Amino acid sequence: AFTGSTAAGRAERAGSQYPIVAVLSCSDSRVSPELLFEQGPGDIFVVRVAGNFVNPDGLASMEYAIKILGVPLLMVLGHTNCGAVAAAVEVATSRAELPGHLPELVASIEPAVITAHGKHPSDLVAATIEENVRLNVKRLIDDTPIIADALAAKKIAISGGVYDIATGKVGLI
Repeated sequence: AFTGSTAAGRAERAGSQYPIVAVLSCSDSRVSPELLFEQGPGDIFVVRVAGNFVNPDGLASMEYAIKILGVPLLMVLGHTNCGAVAAAVEVATSRAELPGHLPELVASIEPAVITAHGKHPSDLVAATIEENVRLNVKRLIDDTPIIADALAAKKIAISGGVYDIATGKVGLI
C-alpha cells in the first residue's frame, strides 16, 4: 500500500480525475512525467510507449483526454539516450535485425531517422530524438476530427519537448 503524498487526496480522486496535461512519453523507466514535472497523482494523463510515438491506441487515449477529461494541453515528450530511437537508428544505418515485435516498434520511429539523417547531424541519435518529437506533434495536430477540432476552437494546445536525463531539464521543441 502506498503511504505519504500518494495516499493524500486518494478519496477525492476516486470518483473523477482532472488532469492539466496529457503527455505521450517513452516507456523508459527513467522518464516519469509526474515526477519530472513535480505533479501528483491525477495531475497528468500519461500515455507511454517505447519511443514515444503516436499509434492508434495512444491517439485514442489522447482523444479521450481531450473529449472526456477536458485536458487543455497535449505534450509529446522524448528523452535523451532513448534506447528505442537508438535501435531505430541502428536498424536504419546498419540493417541490424531485431527479434520479436521490435521491428514494428522501430518502423514507427524510422521516419524520424530519415528526416534527421537528411540534416546530416553530428549526433544522429540526438537529432532523431528531436525529429521524432516533431513528427509526432505533427501527427497529433493533423488528427481529425477530435484533436483538429479542439485546436481550431482554441480549446487545446500541443507542445513537444525532450527530457535530458542527465540534467533533469525539459527543453521545448
